[in-house]
Amino acid sequence: MTAPKYKRILLKVSGEVLAGDQNFGIEARFLESVAAQIAESARAGVQIAIVIGAGNIFRGLKVAADGGDRVTGDLMGMLGTVINSLALAQEICKLGVPAKVFSSVPMHSVADVFTARDAKRALENGQVVICGGGTGNPFFTTDTAAALKALELECDILLKGTKVDGVYSADPSLDPSAARYDTLSHEEVISRDLRVMDTAAFALARDNNLPILVYALDAPGGLTGVLNGDVFSTRVG
Repeated sequence: MTAPKYKRILLKVSGEVLAGDQNFGIEARFLESVAAQIAESARAGVQIAIVIGAGNIFRGLKVAADGGDRVTGDLMGMLGTVINSLALAQEICKLGVPAKVFSSVPMHSVADVFTARDAKRALENGQVVICGGGTGNPFFTTDTAAALKALELECDILLKGTKVDGVYSADPSLDPSAARYDTLSHEEVISRDLRVMDTAAFALARDNNLPILVYALDAPGGLTGVLNGDVFSTRVG
């Protein structure tokens, strides 16, 4: 990537993607692949902030569905995102690219407490910024956290890395006839209830004119390819 199209991006990585072919935990080769993509784009001059989910470790919604306390479940999920953030930061650093973990849930011995000021300074200093802890509040998903952090950090675009190569009219793994979209407006995604991200995240992006690219995180061209437009993706906004 000789001339980055975007100066600063927010990459949302689903926790399930880090699990790879497993149902739980972190699969080393998928972690290494994601880290390599990020390191390549960072070396090309792109400032990268990241928000990671925790679906590979824990889901607060499942606790609520089973009759447990939603707030406690969400707090447990936030801790899972910090575990994933630390793992990804370590892998990126192994590739010679500096990475710094911030957490919206204060845990001073583990990560710096997130502030937009400090995170932007880290980005400007060439560090990959990884934001754990979601929004720091229960009842908000990491998708919403990604949209919020993208706006706080003044990112040019939000990228959602998933297991599929864009937004479809239905789950393509369940419905082979599902149609894939190249472009959509935020309003179309919300009105059609296309659930690649939650509605709150899309509404936040819509209200602040934040574009979103949805792509397959394991696509052969990787993050560099999607930023160059060489990898299939769906642009929202």
